[in-house]
Amino acid sequence: MTSELNFETYWMADTLEQQSNITFSNMRPPVEVSVFLLSLLAPGVLYTMNNIPALQEPLPILGMGMVVLGSVLLLLLLTVRHKMKVDPLFYVFAEFSFTSMVGLTNALEQDGFISGFMGFYLKMGEPHLSTAYAVMMSYWEGVVHFVLFLTIIHRMFKGKSYRSLSLLWAGSSIAHQIVLIPGVVIGKYGLNIRPAFWRNVPFFLVPFWAASLLFSRPRELPVVTADKIAAEQNKGLLSRPVDLLLSLVLVGAMAFSVFRGFVVLDCPLDTCFTYIYQYEPYLKDPVGFPRVMMLVYLFYALPLLTVLIYGLKTPGCSWMLDLTIFFAGAMAQAQWCHIGASLHSRTPFTYRIPADKWWPVITLNVVLTAAPALLALRCHTSPAYFMKPVPKGQSNKEKKKN
Repeated sequence: MTSELNFETYWMADTLEQQSNITFSNMRPPVEVSVFLLSLLAPGVLYTMNNIPALQEPLPILGMGMVVLGSVLLLLLLTVRHKMKVDPLFYVFAEFSFTSMVGLTNALEQDGFISGFMGFYLKMGEPHLSTAYAVMMSYWEGVVHFVLFLTIIHRMFKGKSYRSLSLLWAGSSIAHQIVLIPGVVIGKYGLNIRPAFWRNVPFFLVPFWAASLLFSRPRELPVVTADKIAAEQNKGLLSRPVDLLLSLVLVGAMAFSVFRGFVVLDCPLDTCFTYIYQYEPYLKDPVGFPRVMMLVYLFYALPLLTVLIYGLKTPGCSWMLDLTIFFAGAMAQAQWCHIGASLHSRTPFTYRIPADKWWPVITLNVVLTAAPALLALRCHTSPAYFMKPVPKGQSNKEKKKN
């Protein structure tokens, strides 16, 4: 009798403990809400450091930056400690969410909406963050990247697919870093690099690691019938007017990339001279970012555009479904920063787009931005042409089985 009572007591205690755990877990806010709230601490940290003189020297700034990021990581570990399995990319997205708020704070302060947050960092940390390019980059980080991070984290813990959104971020982040770091080094701020600048090194490497991880994961392919795949892949490029138009636009983007690459390389042709002085004088801004960006287009975007045109011409290139998203993210980020900086008040007047040349220059740059995005949209709304080719007779066999 005593043993039965003991058993019932233990069983009831265990049941109550499980119920309390379930109740406690239900009381926890969603992970994305926790990340959002944690990111909102960034302006407070900046304001505090801006008002403590001891933390406003180059080395203490770098040290405090590492301490803050380490503390954020510790808080994130505590946030998801009850989860059985957490994708390592979660910590990347959550840490970058925090730094996105730092970027947004910088952009708002440089444009005069707020004050008292970034003065110490611009003076003794990274002076280049006051440039028009860095301001536009900060807006992109603080709005587009931040929304992407919260959406990805939400989908991650709801068991939904987030690979495509992550690839979009990876392309955008890599495009940001490969322009920012070389631009600082070769531009007018290259002689004023302080220790805090080197905190960009992990932010440069992590997106490449994340991209390699994402590309190695299985691709989410839609369900398409074998007959539809065969029918689409039997069409030539001339029979696909949308693909033909996209191919022509991509060829134009290649020509524009080559031309502007020659322009920043001081090509002596009269056309190049006229363009840089009368159409896009921002390309010769001594900050260095526009020059680096045009060289990135010439040496990296140009080969990718060639590959994408090949993918539009050749059936069964399933990698197009990933590469188009990655490239669209990269071009959107790069062009947002380039167009915005060439018009921003922080760019000296002599380097801004002349008022009478505004429409042709902006139109060309907007087309260059839109083309990769439209291509990615086309690939994902109608992917049959890019699916693996169906062996001959397979569609007929499937018909007989059905």
